[in-house]
Order: sequence, then structure tokens, then C-alpha cells
Amino acid sequence: MTKEKRLEYTAAAEEIARQMTLEEKAALMSGDSSLQQITDLKRAGFHFNFAPMPAGGNSRLNVPALLFCDGPRGVVCGYGKATCFPVPVMRGAAFDPELEEQVGHAIGQEVRASGGNFFGGVCINLPYHPGWGRCQEVYGEDSFAMGTLGAALVRGVQDEYVIACLKHYAFNSMEDNRFHVSISCEPEAEREVFLPHFKDCIDAGAAAVMTAFNQYRGVLCGHSEYLIRQVLKNEWDFDGFVISDFFWGVSDTVKAANAGMDIEMCHTRYYGKQLVKAVRQGLVKEACIDEAAVRIIRTLIAFEREYAKSGRVCTEEVLGCQEHAELALRAASEGITLIKNDNNTLPLSKKTGKIAVIGHLAIMENTGDTGSSQVYPDHVVTILDGIINAAPDSQIIYYDGSDLNHMKRLARDVDAVIFAVGLDYRDEGEYDPIKETTLYNKAKGGDRKNLGLHPQEVEMLNTAGTVNPVSIAVLMGGSSITLTEWEKSIPAILYAYYPGQEGGTAVGRAVFGDINPSGKLPFVLPASENDLPDICWDADKWHYGNYHGYRYLEKMGTKPFRPYGFGMSYTTFEVTKACFKIAADGLTDGITASVRVKNTGSVPGTEVIQLYVGFSNSKRDRPVKTLCGFQRVTLKPQKSKKVTISCPLDKLKYYDPADQSFKLEHMEYEVYIGTSSQAEDLLRGSIMI
Repeated sequence: MTKEKRLEYTAAAEEIARQMTLEEKAALMSGDSSLQQITDLKRAGFHFNFAPMPAGGNSRLNVPALLFCDGPRGVVCGYGKATCFPVPVMRGAAFDPELEEQVGHAIGQEVRASGGNFFGGVCINLPYHPGWGRCQEVYGEDSFAMGTLGAALVRGVQDEYVIACLKHYAFNSMEDNRFHVSISCEPEAEREVFLPHFKDCIDAGAAAVMTAFNQYRGVLCGHSEYLIRQVLKNEWDFDGFVISDFFWGVSDTVKAANAGMDIEMCHTRYYGKQLVKAVRQGLVKEACIDEAAVRIIRTLIAFEREYAKSGRVCTEEVLGCQEHAELALRAASEGITLIKNDNNTLPLSKKTGKIAVIGHLAIMENTGDTGSSQVYPDHVVTILDGIINAAPDSQIIYYDGSDLNHMKRLARDVDAVIFAVGLDYRDEGEYDPIKETTLYNKAKGGDRKNLGLHPQEVEMLNTAGTVNPVSIAVLMGGSSITLTEWEKSIPAILYAYYPGQEGGTAVGRAVFGDINPSGKLPFVLPASENDLPDICWDADKWHYGNYHGYRYLEKMGTKPFRPYGFGMSYTTFEVTKACFKIAADGLTDGITASVRVKNTGSVPGTEVIQLYVGFSNSKRDRPVKTLCGFQRVTLKPQKSKKVTISCPLDKLKYYDPADQSFKLEHMEYEVYIGTSSQAEDLLRGSIMI
């Protein structure tokens, strides 16, 4: 559903709004689920948001209600049958917009099959620090990749006539103190780093936006006229509507309404009767209410009427169907990232006799945190299950790893050892502030205070990992994990993130070579936490600098343990014949880079070619280089292909706060193309603009 199609319903929406009373318009702007209702359902054995959460609607005038479904990794309701995809950060590791759009189609269908019409799961906050508890819900640390993949998800969801909602707008990447912290940053960082991916998704047609709990420059995001009215609605020409984050997203009727907040979710505390009262007292103009009503009505009737015209019907059979399960498996298979493989330890032979699988995560249904994004599928394939299924002729021995001496003896007696290590919902995720109601089945979650593994896992890897030369670590988690404490003890490391319901199958197939890993790190792996920007998760005020992630390390001249965009394969690739061009007029099409990619190994494989642009000649403070394009290429052994990637000139512009506009510097730009962000993996050229 495109913006252009929605705007065709403007006149109809205006006519409906004219027939509404003030009370009816205020009701459109108000959620219908109270905290007490949700708490009672939880105590009755139902999980949070187990069914679509309603808001607004008007039966007298045939305006459908908003029916909210949560979940970046799938539909949270779905009645225990929804497909649980890999978390977005793993899908970010796939660097595959076409795949992400297909995931969007599947999620959109399952929203409809669940009785919903609204998907609140396009999470595109940029992690300033990888310790942020909800890194798993986003596509990684890079704004360009975030915008590209988020836009693909939007297109897929909305092609199924489901409203796609971006969240959390904006600067929401501190979890523990998200209700109190006020974020600030320089105007250049705001427009060049933290907001571009939101605009990319708005340009792709996203029809709804959810504001964040935190403050920006001392103003609650749900009350920010600057973010909502000036930037989103005026500058970006957003035609849809804005909702608050649940319960605590707004705290003042007048401030929220005047800022442009269209719907209070998911209950009515400050809107409803309070909003009517504010209008009658002259504190909020009725024109403000009229504008919100038209936005809400236009969006809802456009999606509902076009869905009806399409003739599509998504029934319960769609939930967790075989086609979607296979798509979840493909997403996990493309995202798995091989970051170390000394002595070609991987893949293991299926003739390997005895294999020890060690670590409690091997038998855990570890699909991510247990907050608002938790999906409830009808099955999850664990890592242990996946390994057993992939090697039926091998003897698989599982041990939880609780006794170090027994583990060492076990490791000596087998032909290979696979350690399942990393994080789960107790280590990171959405933080539950209402301990007494326990809306989510959460033990802790929140931000990570350190980026390493648990001490017992470090000891396990350093001790038992050195006993057997065929030792593999399968690493689970939602963002960067520091590895330097133990990686020398383990010859092979697979990053499995939180791989969804079919993740164990993907891991098993990767371990035994049925699939060739092709994922690339969507975040940098630092050698030390000290190499990253400072952060204080309990701060009430925090300033985000202009640099984070790989751009910060490059600016500081610090070498990472593994660079952004890094990922190995069971084959080898040769990248040659780089060519860099620009449109003849130098103003429209942008930079185009091409290379010849050859699979020089003996098995099929997929490489992700990445385009970066550098700014060393700039007169301003700009990054060493930044990602500006990427493309997957799959090749059979000894086959080659030309890969061409283009970057629009708009992506090279800087923001000038003096006149509040983006400008293009006329200078020589460095252009890099290759297989990761590190210099040795890139071919370099330059272009004058």
C-alpha cells in the first residue's frame, strides 16, 4: 500500500470526519486496553498482547478500529501458532533486502490471519552502544543498512494491506532508564546518523510511527513538536498517523495533542474525555483534532478497503505454515556468520563418529527476549536437535557443562566438540518496569553491563576447548560479544544470534556443510569494551556523539577484533577489476561501483559485496568512510559475475545546521568496494564531485 494510494482516500476521510462529534474524534485517538485488563489476562494464563490490541474505530460511520499486533521477529499474537523468524539483527546479517521483503509479506499475512491490521514491529533504533538490551530487535549498527532493510520490511508488510509502524521515534537505545533519560546530540549527528533510516522507511511508504519513551533534549518524544510536527509531518511529508508507546509514551494531554500525537496507546488516560475537555477549554484547537482524525480515518479505510478489493483472505492456516517455516529457515541460513575457521575445522564430516554438544543453550528454545517482541510458535528446533538431525550417523552426546572436570574428560573422548554459548533473555532484552504485574515472563533483560560471556563459559572454553583440536563455538546473542578472553582456545566460531524457530536446523546444516555460511557481521566486534564510546545505562541525561560502531573505531584509529561486514565462507572469493563512475551531470544518479567476483574455491557460496565512501578531503568533521550500498552474489565453484552497486548522491550529503539543509561537498571522494569494512578487504578508487 503506497502513500499515493492512501492519499486517494483523503476526500472520503475528510467527509467522515466532518460528520463526527468532538467526542467521536477524540475516541478515534484513544486506545481501548487498560493496564488492569492486561494484568488480569496475564494472571489468567494469557501472555501480553496475545490478541490484537484495539484503538479507536467508529461503527456508526464504518471506520475500522486499529488492531495492533506486536513483534519484530514475527506476530506476537497468532495464538501459539505464529512463525518465529530470526531476530532482526540476524536478518541484518543476511544483508538481503529481497529476503526481508518476503519476511514482511509473511508477517503481514499472519497479522491478518490473527485478526489484526497493524504491525508494530519495524524497529529501527540505532544502537549507540552494543550493550543496549534491545539490539536484537534492529538490523545492526549502520544507518544505511537499517534504512534499506527497514524499508524492505515496510514494503512487504504493507503489500499485504497491513499498516507498518516504525518504532521507536527516536533516539531510543538505552533500555534500563528509557522512561527517564534525556538524550541530546549535535544537529549533524541527529540528521546524518540517528534519523536517516526513519526517513528511508517513511519514503518507502510506512503508514504509522510510534514515539519513544525517552526524552530528546529534555522533551518527552511523545510531546516533541519538533520531532513529530516539524520533522516527521512537515519536512518528511508523512501522511500517516503517530501513536504513543504503550502506557507511558505520553504524560500530558495538551502537550501530546499539540505536538501532533494522533493516538494514545494502548489505553485511554490522557486522551478520550480529557482531550475533549482540553479542546473545550481552548488548550487544544479543534483543528488539531480534525487533522488527527483525517490521518487516522484515511489510513485505516485505505488499508481496509483495498484489502477488501484484493479478494485476499488470510485464515488461521497461514499461521506458522510450511512456506513461512521454510522462509524462517532461509533467513537463519543466510544470517549465520562464520567469524573464525582455523585449519578448516568447519564443516564437520557427517562421518564424524562421536560429537559432544556442551552448554545449556544447546537445549534451550533461545529465540530472543521475552518482552513485547516474544513470538509463540508451535515448535522450535534447538541447536542440539539440529545437530542430531544433520548427522544421523554420528553419536551425539549432550552435556550441560556444569562440571569442568567431567567436561574435559568428555572432550578428550570424542572426535569433535560443539559448545553452545552466549546470551539469553536473562542477559538482555526489553526491561520490565512493572515487576509486580509481570506483564512479560521476564527474569531480567535490560542493558548489558559488560559485553563478554559469562565467566563460567569463558572458563569452559579456555579449559575444555583446548583439549580437543576440533572444537567449535556456536555463539548466541543479539549484538557484539567480546571474544578475546577465549577465542584463541577455539579454532572455529559461528555467530548464530537468536535464529528463530528453525534456527537449530540452520546451525546443524552449517556445521556439517549442507549450507555455506554467508552472513556478515551487522556490527563491529571490538577487541575491548574500552574501544567503544562511553555509556552509562542509569544516566538521566546522555549525549550521543557523532560516531559509534565501526565509524567510531575507524575515527579513533582502533583495530577491531572483527570489522563491520565481516564473514567467512567454506569457499574463497576473488574480487577484482574495480571500476568507479559517476553520472555525467554529477548531480542525479550518484556513484556507481562495479567489480568482478569469482568463486575460487570448490563449493558453491555467497559473498556480500559492500560499497563504502570516504570523506578525507572534507572540510567538516566526517567519518573515515561509511556504508553506501551492498549486494549478495551467489556463485558456483570457479564461476564469476560482475556486481554493480549504486549510491545516490543524497547519501553523501552533510547536514548544515546554519541553514538547516543537506548539502553536497564538491571534492574528491574515496570509494571502496569489497567484502568487509576493513581496508585489506576493499579495493579503492576516487571520484571527483
